[in-house]
Amino acid sequence: MKKYVAAIDQGTTSTRCIIFDKQGNIVSVGQKEHEQIYPKPGWVEHNPEEIWKNTLEVIAQARIARSIGIDDIAAVGITNQRETTVVWNRKTGRPYYNALVWQDTRTTELVQFHQEKEIDDWYRVTTGLPLATYFSALKLRWLLDNVPNLRQDAEKGLALFGNMDTFLIWNLTGGPKGGLHITDVTNASRTQMMNIFSVGWDDELLQRLEIPKQMLPKIMPSSKVYGTITAEPLKSVPLAGDLGDQQAALVGQACLEPGEAKNTYGTGCFLLMNTGTQLVPSKFGLLTTVAYQFEKEPVHYALEGSVAIAGALVQWLRDNLGLIQKSTEIEALAKSVEDNGGVYFVPAFSGLYAPYWRSDARGIIAGLTRYVNKGHIARAALEATAFQTYEVLQAMEKDAGINLSSLRVDGGMVVNELLMQFQSDLLNVPVIRPKMIETTALGAAYAAGLAVGYWTGLEDLKRNWGIDKTWEPALPDFRRKELYLFWHKAVERSFDWE
Repeated sequence: MKKYVAAIDQGTTSTRCIIFDKQGNIVSVGQKEHEQIYPKPGWVEHNPEEIWKNTLEVIAQARIARSIGIDDIAAVGITNQRETTVVWNRKTGRPYYNALVWQDTRTTELVQFHQEKEIDDWYRVTTGLPLATYFSALKLRWLLDNVPNLRQDAEKGLALFGNMDTFLIWNLTGGPKGGLHITDVTNASRTQMMNIFSVGWDDELLQRLEIPKQMLPKIMPSSKVYGTITAEPLKSVPLAGDLGDQQAALVGQACLEPGEAKNTYGTGCFLLMNTGTQLVPSKFGLLTTVAYQFEKEPVHYALEGSVAIAGALVQWLRDNLGLIQKSTEIEALAKSVEDNGGVYFVPAFSGLYAPYWRSDARGIIAGLTRYVNKGHIARAALEATAFQTYEVLQAMEKDAGINLSSLRVDGGMVVNELLMQFQSDLLNVPVIRPKMIETTALGAAYAAGLAVGYWTGLEDLKRNWGIDKTWEPALPDFRRKELYLFWHKAVERSFDWE
């Protein structure tokens, strides 16, 4: 029996390879950050070739660190930053342009143009997603309109489109020499080009946006043996799992029953609730998305609330303002004061996502007085993540008709105990951190391992899940309402800026 399953986790700020054992424990990790490119205000790009090079490097790191042989690895799964859009040449493998990151807002005018032409919320009804700068379709349209020769190559079948999962899979399985051009249902559901009902590319939508269908990858289940890897660090290992990062975290948290939900605190913040095989259209500003599909099983759906800026705000305080030297210092600084001192920080750097969907909003700090110091700013920055989660959860409970009894949390920010306690206080439900907080990579490993029989079924995954710590609410009702009243006032001040 093979010993391990590997997951490639291609995230917004770094790429990792994490190797897991059968109990879902981490055996080894390789990680490397990549450059964040900001050519203009609101533009965010990554270099796809840098990410591909880093991917090979972190796989080698993870294997070398624990002397893990290729023969020890049963399968590989991939999880990725969703919506980030890349186009490359089928013959050369060279990208035509940098990848446009999910946070990028250069398509604001395209969004407004199509909103003006739209009748009956057609895009949301068809794809489960509102027209927004967030998703891949309009990013791809921008590239087709602005990159020389790209449209001609696309129409000839030379230019390929994908999110980062598709780009990495193509390269891992041969690249120009027969690489697989595929994606899974979860990533396809985030492009705003997939019909959420038929789970296939929507011809009418592609026609409206003037996107050549031959650019698009084949849509596959999230768990299936797609092929074998040809790249040297994992040569001949089956590639058998592919999930967008937030759906991967849902699987990694073993939220496999309708009504179970998780919140991932990463660069952004993403709350997903499993709605089973039932597709639930949102009336309160959420996204209807695919949760996962295991081979030979029906598609499972989820409701999602997406918050653009969570951990990225801590990075901003570190890199742009120099308020802290390391991200881990934010908690101690926030704890240096008793409360937020009346300060509210709305991090609408890329507009506001769920439940507002206001691309005209911009970041503000409200409630400043001479009393306020950097500790209050740090505390307000942490509280912003909890407030945004609270608003998303309120919308989710209305849409699903289910009151959440607890919230499972994961991602880099959940080590921050001050934030987790405040989150529980605001939601008025227990917040539960599992023993394994790297649930995004674990979900990709689970998808791959299930496909090759390393794990025999979903019960194996549920058995691996265990609680590390639970935070109970301890805030009086009147104080919770007062805090939210001021937060909402600050949010309204951020509107109509652009």
